This record gives sequence, structure tokens and C-alpha cells, in this order.
Amino acid sequence: MTSIKNISIPGANKLPIALDIFFNDEPVKKPVVIYAHGFNGFKDWGNFDLIAQQFAAAGFTFVKFNFSHNGTAPEQPEDFVNLEAFGENNYTRQLNDLRLVVDWVCDAQNQYQPHINLNNISLIGHSMGGGIAILHAATDNRIQKLVGWASIAECKTPWGAWPADKMQHWKETGVAYYNNSRTKQQMPMRYQLYEDYIQNKERLDIEKAIRQLQIPVLICHGNADPSVPVENARLLHCWQPSAQLFITGGDHVFNRKHPWTEKDLPAEMQTVVNKTLQFLNY
Repeated sequence: MTSIKNISIPGANKLPIALDIFFNDEPVKKPVVIYAHGFNGFKDWGNFDLIAQQFAAAGFTFVKFNFSHNGTAPEQPEDFVNLEAFGENNYTRQLNDLRLVVDWVCDAQNQYQPHINLNNISLIGHSMGGGIAILHAATDNRIQKLVGWASIAECKTPWGAWPADKMQHWKETGVAYYNNSRTKQQMPMRYQLYEDYIQNKERLDIEKAIRQLQIPVLICHGNADPSVPVENARLLHCWQPSAQLFITGGDHVFNRKHPWTEKDLPAEMQTVVNKTLQFLNY
């Protein structure tokens, strides 16, 4: 198996995207899976290489990446070292990043083209990345299948449930802070995040996007998810009844944590990986 880590490509607003590619060494073109991480996440969260390796072993070329404004840097892909960039993150920048990654996969000059089947590209997105994947798939006919893991159903993370006084304070000060309980960092979110949503409501309409999809869709969600309640999965399925709905045990990350030092995934995460592989192989 071959794995190349932290390839740097240009991202939104001239910030780099760090990406990884995994594939077995069989000299044939393979179906491609591209993974988009969620809010306050990164491509290596919870030892995601364990998941990438399973997809590669199953015959896929697996690509995972850090959104350009997720706060990490190519030389420190697991640390939030650029909080200024984090504060300038928004949904349209993430959509632009995902398109740039798909473009990189499909580039005729890509040195990994011998392992890439351009006619079989799928997206997996987790949480906010799931919403981004839905939005992108609705506008890119290169995408053949879509999988959501604990996906959001609307582009209002993380302010969706904030009271009016907190929203007003955010507007007046221009910044709000998200407490990263793991790193103890106060992660800044500029008010531009909300303004970007208001200015691009139609482009960021997940309901509209998933309703118009005509490709196979799998929706996976944990029934004990405290961050994105399982009702979001049921809502997405209501909007796209032809999708497969898979409700399993586990929390928002299917009982993973970071760092994850064990050699095996939690049972709940493994169940989701197995279901996803079955769906993509069908």
C-alpha cells in the first residue's frame, strides 16, 4: 500500500490545502473516494489513517484533506496554529476548496492518475463537511456517489441555536469564540461567517441540493449524537427518499476520539466504514 501525506495544493484565498492519498499498488485505475472533515476538525483527527487504509485495502484510491481555513498548516496538519485563518473560514470557501480538490484528482497532469478512475468518484463528508459534500455533489457531475456521516442539514453551524442577544453581540463585536475543549483554545469566528451565509443562501441551501441529486446517496448517523442530532439524518432522508438511511449507535464521531492510539476503530465507527464500503461497492 502507498500513502503520501501532506501534499500541498492551492486553496481558497491563496491559503494551501494539505491532502493525503492512499491506494494499493495494483497497477489499475481505481474508484476514488474524497473525504471532507467537519467543523473544528482536520483530515487526521482520530487517527483517520486507519480508515483511509481500509478503503485503500478494499481497492479504492482514498483522498482526505484539510480545508484551507481550518486553522492548521501543511507543516502542522494536526494543530490549530493559524487562528486568523480559522476566523475567516466560511461555507463558500469550503465549497471552493472541495472543488479544487476534485479538480486536482481529475487533473491529467496528476502523477497519481494511473490509480485514479475518473468515471468513479465519490464523496464522503462528516458533519459540516457532509453539508459541503451535498452542496458540491449537486453541482458537479463528476461525482457518482455521496455519503454523509453525521451530516448537517442546514448551513448554520455553529450559530444555529444562538439566542438573539448573542447574535447581536457577534454583529457588534465582529467576532465570537468557540471553546475547543480538547486544545483549550478559543477559536475565533468572524461575523463574516454569518454574512457569507446570508449573501449565499441559495448556493448554501442543503435541502434544495439534496432534493435535486440523482446519484446514489447514503446517510449515516449515530443515535446518540449530541452535536448534530439524528433528526438531521431523518430530515435529509425525507428530502431525498431514494437515499439509504443508516442509523447506528455512537456519538457525533461514532465513538472515536483524538488522539486515537489503538490499532482498531471503535465498533460504531467500524460499522459505518463497513456500511460505506458496501454501499460504494454496490
